[in-house]
Amino acid sequence: MNHDASLSAPPHRTRRTVLLGLALLGVASALFVIRGPLLMSAPRCMAGRWHGCFDTFNGVVLMTLVAVPVSALVVWALAHRRRTAGVTWAWRMSLAEVGMVHGTVPFLWMTMMPGGGAGFVPARVSLVPLRDLVTMGPLGIGGNLLVFAALGFFAPMRFAALASVPRVLALGAGCSVLVETAQYVLRLDRVSSVDDVLVNATGALLAALASRRWWRRPAGASLHTSAIRRAA
Repeated sequence: MNHDASLSAPPHRTRRTVLLGLALLGVASALFVIRGPLLMSAPRCMAGRWHGCFDTFNGVVLMTLVAVPVSALVVWALAHRRRTAGVTWAWRMSLAEVGMVHGTVPFLWMTMMPGGGAGFVPARVSLVPLRDLVTMGPLGIGGNLLVFAALGFFAPMRFAALASVPRVLALGAGCSVLVETAQYVLRLDRVSSVDDVLVNATGALLAALASRRWWRRPAGASLHTSAIRRAA
């Protein structure tokens, strides 16, 4: 009998339980802080009104939270289908796919919201690094870190070709450049800033490091790759 394994299992479960509890506490605290703005947007969103819901940050956040059960159902359906087909890592792959979409699309929607002078104000570009960073403020920096955080967290888990820190960093930077370019071309009354690219890419990088334990598996790399090929 392996006494070491039996003794190490309970602490491992305890650590996971504590981490899950802390995560739930953090989410509950965040919802408590922003409950006021979300409740203000709720009547318009529930009525399906565009103005006051889908064209405001609070409305998009509220609808993102409302859509969580739908995303969870999609994860279950995809995982069930893959497990029936005998696909390895069915749950992880399904969660990664839905997580990338659910966690990225709302932020892209918010970054592409036009300002009051959209279509009239000339497009603006800021190419001096760190110049705009001091004017973003904590809320702006935090929001920019989250834009591609879900992509950085889940993409290496889903695509073996992205399972490296430099590639995730390049992915975040490339996606951010596309967003900034679209803002400039569409004249959305937003500043296309190099600092946005830097912070967006950093957010993707930090999220990838947070999920590294689930995609950095040298011994099972071939298994992970074959599972992805079977699901494709």
